[in-house]
Amino acid sequence: MKRKTILITGTSSGVGKSTTKLFQAQGWNVIATMRTPEKESELSQLENTFVTRLDVIDEASISSAILQGINRFGKIDVLLNNAGYGSLGPLEAFDIESIKKQFETNVFGLLAVTKAIIPHFRSIHNGTLINISSMGCRVTLPLGSVYHGTKYAVEGISEALFYELETIGVKVKIVEPGAIKTNFLGDAFDIRNDESINEYQNIIQRFFTASSFMEKASTPEDVAQVIWNAATDGSNTLRYIAGSDALEFLSLYDKISDNEFFDIMKSEFGIEV
Repeated sequence: MKRKTILITGTSSGVGKSTTKLFQAQGWNVIATMRTPEKESELSQLENTFVTRLDVIDEASISSAILQGINRFGKIDVLLNNAGYGSLGPLEAFDIESIKKQFETNVFGLLAVTKAIIPHFRSIHNGTLINISSMGCRVTLPLGSVYHGTKYAVEGISEALFYELETIGVKVKIVEPGAIKTNFLGDAFDIRNDESINEYQNIIQRFFTASSFMEKASTPEDVAQVIWNAATDGSNTLRYIAGSDALEFLSLYDKISDNEFFDIMKSEFGIEV
């Protein structure tokens, strides 16, 4: 049986790196892309793994990575849009350029990579597009207005493409993780605060000291397994929830009214009016 091939963005660490290892171990070809492949030493040693540069805000690098991957392995069966990061903090603490950068990476970058691969999928009348979204595409937290905005956009884009790309034989999937242990609130997040604005400091302190958000956090390997299921189950399922915390939050959100849920969140973060 001929090997299938997946192209993954953002494979230098975390979910992207774990997903690369999983698919490679399962006998797939992997096009593992990242902004600085020259710094990568582990994935480049794996068989049937091609490490190359792709920066989602650099269209030339996107086209080059896709072309190199097709030349190397013949075709691409799955695209995993994984590259991205989060911004956390009061909206007032962000300058407009930082907000634009967040959307440039999480939304416009995802759109650029997707748009670039569609002609290939159309030519083979097959393919699977998997977009990494978040629990935060349906349930929001304070301090996440910029980040959540990007994930709501990913949700809408993916659902629209679910219909659109079916006409060319392409399946669209969304994976919605909750908290992830690797890099959570670390390198994967842009944290902003303006300590001169006293009104937000209690929320900020409660947010960054609330251990409950990490108690049920998933590992990158947990999320990679959900991605594997999405890529291989052969179904037309659109959404895949990853992590017990995401399951718990989304289930609660679906069972109670908006105001009831908001009251729970306000209590968690000490928000009083």
